[in-house]
Amino acid sequence: MKKVVILFAALLLTTGVRLQADEGMWMLPLLRQLNIETMQELGLELSAEDIYSINSSSIKDAVVIFGGFCTGEMISGKGLLLTNHHCGYGAIQSHSTLENDYLMDGFWAASMADEIPSPDLYVTFLISIEDVTGEVLEGIDHRMTEEQRNAAVGRRSRDLENKAAGSTGYFARVQPFFGGNQYYMMLYERYDDVRLVGTPPSSIGKFGGDTDNWMWPRHTGDFALFRVYTAPDGSPAGFSEENIPLRPRHYLPISARGVEPGDFTMVLGFPGGTDRYMTSYEVDELLEITHPNRIKIRGVRQGIMLEDMMASDRVRLQYSDKYSNSTNYWKYSIGQSEILQRLNIYEQKKETEEAFMQWVRADDSRRSLYGEALELIENAVNNRREYSNAIQYITETIFRSSEIALMANRAAGLGGLLAERNADKAAIDNAIEVLRDAAADFYRDYNPPTDRRIVAAMLDLLYNNVDHEYLPEAVIEAGRKYKGDFAGYSDDLFRNSVFASEQSLEAFLARPSARRLERDPAYRLARSSLRKLSDLREASGEYNLNLSRGQRLFIGGLMEQHPDSIFYPDANFTMRLTYGTAGGYHPRDAVWYDYVTTIDGKMEKEDPADREFVVPDRIKELYEERDFGKYGDNGTLAVNFIANLDITGGNSGSPVLNARGELIGLAFDGNWEAMSGDIAFEPELQQCIAVDARYILFIIDKFAGARHLIEEMTIVN
Repeated sequence: MKKVVILFAALLLTTGVRLQADEGMWMLPLLRQLNIETMQELGLELSAEDIYSINSSSIKDAVVIFGGFCTGEMISGKGLLLTNHHCGYGAIQSHSTLENDYLMDGFWAASMADEIPSPDLYVTFLISIEDVTGEVLEGIDHRMTEEQRNAAVGRRSRDLENKAAGSTGYFARVQPFFGGNQYYMMLYERYDDVRLVGTPPSSIGKFGGDTDNWMWPRHTGDFALFRVYTAPDGSPAGFSEENIPLRPRHYLPISARGVEPGDFTMVLGFPGGTDRYMTSYEVDELLEITHPNRIKIRGVRQGIMLEDMMASDRVRLQYSDKYSNSTNYWKYSIGQSEILQRLNIYEQKKETEEAFMQWVRADDSRRSLYGEALELIENAVNNRREYSNAIQYITETIFRSSEIALMANRAAGLGGLLAERNADKAAIDNAIEVLRDAAADFYRDYNPPTDRRIVAAMLDLLYNNVDHEYLPEAVIEAGRKYKGDFAGYSDDLFRNSVFASEQSLEAFLARPSARRLERDPAYRLARSSLRKLSDLREASGEYNLNLSRGQRLFIGGLMEQHPDSIFYPDANFTMRLTYGTAGGYHPRDAVWYDYVTTIDGKMEKEDPADREFVVPDRIKELYEERDFGKYGDNGTLAVNFIANLDITGGNSGSPVLNARGELIGLAFDGNWEAMSGDIAFEPELQQCIAVDARYILFIIDKFAGARHLIEEMTIVN
């Protein structure tokens, strides 16, 4: 009998009801206790120890944090790593030039000697997970203020981290779960020599572009290959010609057998963040402030970037990664807003909150402990409203959009030293070199004419959509002086700022002056905006503390209210497992989506006039010849498939595994109809979209001709 998982967002709706999807992002040490029986009933052929063990090799040893923002997995005994194309996009872009456009054309190293070092990339292996709730919360009194509680928790967490890491070379992180009602310590090992091995062109790795993003059906080969290197003795090390490929504790065999409806599937990865215990008050804030602001601001910025990218290949290479990063959560906000309203999530939250308060009021001890929980949350959200709006606008328009202000802000350390009466010359020289190094990276992917237009548009939005009480002083002054003409202000800023080009900055660094820096318009804009952000965050700090306290009490109360129910913590970029089955779904009345897409559908989408739907000539040749090798099935080739797995951002690049622990796919997206999933799991709609492993092998083998990489893997036929 499957266990019933009751989650806060639909407590009233799911009590006593078997869920159709296997909801949950489960902690690995608890699999034996909570999940393994159900997983085996669904078809799993492994034990809990096969998945997570701290004493012997297990599947968790093959799964890594990739670059601090995605998941990846080891697929050979020589350190070969698989992740998403969009996870490696920044590295691929950084290696691309007009002469060697790897974004456009792809790249395949013919040998290890040809693999490209990527100095900004690293991977992190999980060593162990330990429940340290008792040590962290010992002596913590619920009557403490939130500041006192946070200080005590912080001290104990740091002590535990230092003790666990010791001289091992590992590092530890103690993280809160269930709003701070539980704490676990993660022990990690990091490797810093990661090299690009192979990537398909964007016409494969990003096929469908923004149009298909968050959508099903998909036909995207969203994968890339990297390799992890170590020092000759196998220890983590920075890049060196002497380094050797990592010999991982475990790597995943790849199944070429495919997946059928009803097959058991599971994902191990690092989901970034969910808010399943979010209240109706916070949902309202999302719908009224957070999402509308993001949609408006990023929409304007992206329009300018895209126009310049379409006009110049150089700008396209410089801004592809920036554009992609911006559009992903821009579309996420559009989709989540639509689905939250369509599925009446606000109303569901309200029902849960009313039931919770009825339970609280029925007992004096509950009223004493939990009675203030929802009131704290409501008051905090309402009282921080103007601050939240202004903080988001300043962050989005200045620090996520106005690149010249970002670069100028990096000069703050130098500016402080120059302003000192008896500044240490060695310290100044060091600060200059730090700024030079930052400038080299910054200006390589910077186009001043594009940024000049963006700055004008962003400041116009900021000035006209935020009460002037909450604006940076430099923005208010510019609005007055230029009478709201921020295009004129931006023109003057770029004409007069030393940060407008690498050459003008270098001229300044040759003869640095505190007076010149303080008068620089980009520097003044950056520093003024940062001061205002700091003031706003300080002003809203009390409300955020109250919100945190209210959330912790609410979640703790829910768990006490339903003692026979199984709860799982929100995602927080720690390793989790989710499991379910492959299969299609009904997105709306009278519509059925099958569980798999094929190359036939990719060809149906082909549009040579639309950059998002271009199909490479080599793919068309293989398709016309039906030359799919051993990766095809029934005269066609699977491209993507779906399974009802509970994933979110951070799971990008996670392995989708079958009942035997073999890799059958690569997770890369979720579906539009379940865009509310980070806040409320929708069992009839939630889907994980994956690249079929057979399509990955086909692209490597038949399209790229990189047979040496196939031979390095363990393929199960």
